[in-house]
Amino acid sequence: MRIFARFIFEKILGWKLIGGFDATILKSIVVVAPHTSWHDFYIGALARSILAIEINYVGKKELFKPPFGWYFKWMGGAPIDRSKNNNTVDEIVKVFEEKKVFRLAIAPEGTRKKVKNWKSGFYHIAKKANIPVIPVAFDYKLKQVVIHEPFKVLENAQSTMEYLKRHYEGVEGKEKENFGL
Repeated sequence: MRIFARFIFEKILGWKLIGGFDATILKSIVVVAPHTSWHDFYIGALARSILAIEINYVGKKELFKPPFGWYFKWMGGAPIDRSKNNNTVDEIVKVFEEKKVFRLAIAPEGTRKKVKNWKSGFYHIAKKANIPVIPVAFDYKLKQVVIHEPFKVLENAQSTMEYLKRHYEGVEGKEKENFGL
């Protein structure tokens, strides 16, 4: 599967992987940006296959019921209860506590549409779970998935956000007009 994924990613689509994950970091928040198109899903899935490293996501618990629940778990998903009575950050921190390996991919925009401000949930999760953040850029202009060095969140969400956004300067999403820092 890894060879097949590499062939599609590099030879057919013309993309490159820059950097890599430290396999000894078993828990982290993988901040993936820009997220401007549904194409990001298969670019990420191919990159993950090539890297041969577990990268996860969370979804509402209803997705993990039959008939397709097995598929979402197989793809690295973890169910969370997103009802109004539950704190999503605490639910995700609980997943980190329960799992030996969990690298949570999050799009800080929270949508594929243009937003003025990134969501700060990743910051609160990383701080509460005491795990690093790993910035990953999907640059459609250069056709590169760039994996940056991990870092611990800074003293507050605003300074962490400013530091993180520097990793995405000059990066173009598939839908350029939907990404802005």
